[in-house]
Amino acid sequence: MKLIRFGEAGAEQPGVIINDRYYDVSALVNDYDEAFFAGNGIQELAQQLDPQSLPEVDQQVRLGAPMARPSKLICIGLNYRDHAEETNAPIPKEPIVFFKATSAIVGPNDDLEIPRNSKKTDWEVELAVVIGKRAKYVDEAHAMDHVAGYVLHNDYSEREFQLERNGQWVKGKSCDTFAPLGPFIATPDEIGDVHQLRLWLTVNGKMLQDGNTSNLIFNVPFLISYLSQFMTLLPGDVITTGTPAGVGLGQKPEPWYLKPGDIVELGIDGLGSSRQLVVSS
Repeated sequence: MKLIRFGEAGAEQPGVIINDRYYDVSALVNDYDEAFFAGNGIQELAQQLDPQSLPEVDQQVRLGAPMARPSKLICIGLNYRDHAEETNAPIPKEPIVFFKATSAIVGPNDDLEIPRNSKKTDWEVELAVVIGKRAKYVDEAHAMDHVAGYVLHNDYSEREFQLERNGQWVKGKSCDTFAPLGPFIATPDEIGDVHQLRLWLTVNGKMLQDGNTSNLIFNVPFLISYLSQFMTLLPGDVITTGTPAGVGLGQKPEPWYLKPGDIVELGIDGLGSSRQLVVSS
C-alpha cells in the first residue's frame, strides 16, 4: 500500500495510491499519525479499501509529507562508506545519531528555502524508515517487525551552520523546509529488499548522487535495534538512514552549494521521486 497526504499545507487529508490513481480515505482514517500506526491502522485500512467506493483525487493536487508530524525525526550520519570518504571523515564504528527538527518537514515538491545568512546549503538523498510499532530495547532479529514503511527524504544541510558554528549538527539540519518527505509511504510489501534500492539526486539535471542501499554501513534492522537501546521509538517516528557520495560538500575540485533558481530532483526505487525549487527565504 502507498499512503499519501494531500491538500494545502496544514490542512492535508489522508489518501492512498492504487494503480497510480489517488484516492481520498478521510472517511476511513483521521490522519497518518501516531494513533493510526499504533492502532494497527495499516492493516485495518487495507481491509476496508474499495476503490469503487472512494472519491478519486486530482493528481495535480499538492502532496504534503505522507505522515503527520512525528514525535521524532532521527538521522544517521556518514552511513555510506563513499560519503564518509568524500568528506574526509573516518568510517564510524557506531552510528552517528542526531535529530532534525520536525518543523523542517514539508511536502515532497514544496520549495526549498535557503536560510538567511546561508552560504552552504547542501543536498542529501536518503532512505527513511517509518516506525509502525513502539520499539524499546528491540533485538535485531525482531527489528523489522516495527517497520510501517519507507519514504524518500532529502536531508538538506547548511554546512556552515552544521560544521563551523560549534555544537551539534542540529543547527545545520533543522531550517524550515529542510526535510521534504514523500511522495508516499510504501509499506514493506511494496518494496521487497530494502537493502537493494538505487537512490539518486540531480541538481539542474546533472546527476550528482547515484548510490544503492546495499552500501549502507549500518543496515535498517541494526539501526532500529541500536536506537531503541537509547530511546523509545514511537509509531510514526522517522529514521533517515544516511546519504551516498555526491553531496555539494564533496564536489571536486571545490565544494559548491545551492542557490535560488536551482532545481533539485531525487528518487529511490519503489519510493517515487520529488522535486524542489530553491528559493530565498
